[in-house]
Amino acid sequence: MSKIKSRKERLSTTTSKPTLSPTKKWLLFLCLFVIIVTTLPICVILLIGMLPTITIMITDAKNTNKLIIVGGFNMAGVFIYLMNVINHFSVREAFFILSDVFNLIIMLGSAALGLVLYCELPNLFVFIFKASAKKRLKLIDEKLDKLSQEWGSELIYNKVNEAADKKKEA
Repeated sequence: MSKIKSRKERLSTTTSKPTLSPTKKWLLFLCLFVIIVTTLPICVILLIGMLPTITIMITDAKNTNKLIIVGGFNMAGVFIYLMNVINHFSVREAFFILSDVFNLIIMLGSAALGLVLYCELPNLFVFIFKASAKKRLKLIDEKLDKLSQEWGSELIYNKVNEAADKKKEA
């Protein structure tokens, strides 16, 4: 009897997922059914309003940053109408909200705004960093010109050329 487990035993212990018994599955299904029936107007608004987030969860589940940004913006757009449904709790009010095109534009458009932000924010940072680097380079050039006027251009440019030659040799 060896204390070292075989590869098959190690894999079976690390990849085993807890499974639910049939009674637990039925109990979970029953609880979900009761929650959906009792909060049907909220579920209807959430299901239709959060479609972009649900789509990202299905298609691109590993990209959590995208899911968080788009989901947050989407929830912000849906939350306005969710509070309206909670104040006037009826399925009729939920379908009345969903039948207005402008409400859908706000709910789904907020998710689109989150997606645009997710896609374009890195480009904005690159632009800002490039502008900052150009400004620093301009300042360095101005200081170099000032030094060349004070000390003489031969001295500074000879040192710069010597440093460049050393880099080429190395």
